[in-house]
This record gives sequence, C-alpha cells and structure tokens, in this order.
Amino acid sequence: GCSLIHRSIESLSQVKSVLQDTFEDKEIEFITSMGNEAAKAKYEQQAPPFYHRPSHTDCRILREQWIRAKYERQEFIHIEKQEPYSADISLIFQAREPKAIMRIETLNATFQPAKIGNPYGLQITYLRDNSTRNIFVYHEDSKEMVDWFTAIRAARFHYQKVAFPGANDEDLVPRLTRNFMKEGFMEKTGPRHTEGFKKRWFTMDDRRLMYFKDPLDAYARGEVFIGSKENRYTVVSGLPPSIQGYHWKYGITIETPDRKFLFACETEAEQKDWIAAFQRVVNRPMMPQEYAVEAHFKHKP
Repeated sequence: GCSLIHRSIESLSQVKSVLQDTFEDKEIEFITSMGNEAAKAKYEQQAPPFYHRPSHTDCRILREQWIRAKYERQEFIHIEKQEPYSADISLIFQAREPKAIMRIETLNATFQPAKIGNPYGLQITYLRDNSTRNIFVYHEDSKEMVDWFTAIRAARFHYQKVAFPGANDEDLVPRLTRNFMKEGFMEKTGPRHTEGFKKRWFTMDDRRLMYFKDPLDAYARGEVFIGSKENRYTVVSGLPPSIQGYHWKYGITIETPDRKFLFACETEAEQKDWIAAFQRVVNRPMMPQEYAVEAHFKHKP
C-alpha cells in the first residue's frame, strides 16, 4: 500500500504502526496538531483539479509520484514548481512529419504496467475513423511518464471546460481519463456461429467491447457496442445448446437488437467477472450521444 511507498522514501516519511509501535509525546503532539485535514490543506493547497489523486487501487507509479509531488517537491505549495502541463493543449507525435494527430475529445491514457511489461508503461488510446487506436509508451523516468499522463489530463480538462461551460470541476474531473472496465482473454466465434472459436484479448472500454489477436496490437480486430436493457441488449451465462467448437466451457451470450455474440471463458470466475462488467453497462441507461455511437456501429461495413 501507500505506507510501503512512504517507508521507502526515508527522507520524507517516518512510518509507524498504531498497533505495534510506541509513540513519543512529541510525536503524538505533532499528529494531534497537524492531522489529515490540516496536512491536506497545507500540502494540496495549489493542486490543480486535473492532477490525478490516486487511491490504494492505483498502480505504484501514480501513488509514488503523487507522494513525491506533494511532499518531496512540494508542487502544490509552490505553484512555480509545477510543470507547465497546459501550456499547449495540442498533442502531436512528430518525426519528420506528424505521424499521429490525436483529437483531444477522444483521447485517453491509462497506466498498464502488467500488459506492457514495464512498471512505467502507459497506454494511450484515441479514435481514428471511429475505431480505437492504441499506442503503448514507456520511459525509464517515472516522473516523465506521470508528467505526460498529467499533461493529457490537463488538455482534456481545458477541452471539457470549453465544451461544457456550465459544468463544475467536480463533474469534469471523472471524465478526464478512465481505466478500462475489464480486460482479459476469451474465446469468440463469428457471426454465423459455425466457425471455430478463437482465443482473443478483449478490452471493455465503457460501451465498446474490443477484441485483439495480441494485447499490444495497435488496432482491434473488431468492436462490439453494448447498449442498455431498455434498448434490447441482454447478457446471459452459457451458450446455445447447438453451438460447438469452443475449448473453454464457461460461455457468455450477448444479445443485441441485430445479432447474438458468443464468448467462452477459461474459468467460472472469469465468466462471472465478465458478466458483471457487461451487466453494469447494460443496466445503465444510454446517454443521448451514445445513440449516435450505436448508429455508427450498425452501419459499420
């Protein structure tokens, strides 16, 4: 947890157990006089709204750089120590000519150390011709990677402020970046349900279910839109009795207004996790802008 990170930075922190350690009078007096709220008011007073405040579920790089920014560099006390994250909200990956111009409104970034195989690995996604494009990047300097992540969040924040001028910061911050709802391998078959099942890597990004031959592929082999139960989308465990050709026995059937999608999981636990993820999306009413996304999927060649 975060205490282990604090313990590893001896110049910043002294970590004690409230159950196993003893406290001197001066330590108790300091804790009483400071406290969490007073410390937060001091060390986070200039924290930008777009700066990600990690929880215990976030990866280590985000938690460690938050601690270092807050206590070691004291970026949120002395604003001049912060990086100029939002000096230019145009993000262009450039060689001799720009190879990719990413529109801010569809840009996302999420740390993926396990998938990329690097503790500082960052996955950047954006829409290109309404299909998801993946870029995987990493750097040996953890601060450099978190600075890029924060720059993307800053750019997204300023875009949202313009797009939704009446919205509060508290409403905009959850929209800046997002982690995928679920990822992992499943088997799938084709639209006629007569082809053999093939193992694919699946990523659930809100209402987009994407599948890849390899987790680090730049483009998905296909994408499925998952709507709401009010629009006749359903998720059930199991496969139709007539279906053959699968190797993993824990099936899932997603029924849309147009067709059924069939998947198989290796374990019952994975099946339950995927069904829970699908069900969370299906149980949520669709927003007006999601109908346009659904219409594009229906007319996709």
